[in-house]
Amino acid sequence: MRRKLNRMIALAVILAAPLAGGSVAQAHTPEGPGLTVVKPRASLADWDPLTDEKWAFEDGQVILTEPGTPQPGPRRPFEYAIVTQGPELGSLTYRAEVRIDEAVEVTNRDVILVWNYQSPTRFYYAHLSTDNTIYPHNGIFVVNDADRLRIDDQWNGTVGAEPSITDAAWHDVRLDYNARTGAIAVYLDGSDEPRMTATDTTFAGGRVGFGSFDNFGRIRDVTVAGVRHR
Repeated sequence: MRRKLNRMIALAVILAAPLAGGSVAQAHTPEGPGLTVVKPRASLADWDPLTDEKWAFEDGQVILTEPGTPQPGPRRPFEYAIVTQGPELGSLTYRAEVRIDEAVEVTNRDVILVWNYQSPTRFYYAHLSTDNTIYPHNGIFVVNDADRLRIDDQWNGTVGAEPSITDAAWHDVRLDYNARTGAIAVYLDGSDEPRMTATDTTFAGGRVGFGSFDNFGRIRDVTVAGVRHR
């Protein structure tokens, strides 16, 4: 019982405060009151795509089967599906396995993780790409009723973080977000060091999702642990 209580206290601290250096601490499997765990099924019952016919749900996977098309309004990802199961979350840890299905020869291939989704023109996303030499690729972005804005610390105006996905394999991804400080960190394949970091307080909470800017891919084993936003 004491061990369970200690884990509850530790996760509450993780979700409430940043680590030194601005990244958010790793959130372990949560338990206890005040914390919400969302494990959406691979089903239209738990996911809401922009374009239903571009998605498939099979073998526990949520699959974007073809590239999306540009949407009216601000420049932003073309196609994504939002998790409708559970409440909107503030501070959170978003874990999943992702794969890019676009041919590896395509240099701009990507998938994205969405969080703090409030509307089609208000959300954050992490862009996981083969390329790191172009402004829209392999970074952390905010869409706030305007064209997507890059906010990650790694972009220096010419290159960004190391490429995230360069093959056709599955990759473990973890995204940590602290609603109070705005600290964001994206980790790949169990690394202790974040691939990308950012700090932004534009939005305090919302829903999570998955998609691509203009390619296609898939996600499975999604678990989101966090604090209810409202």
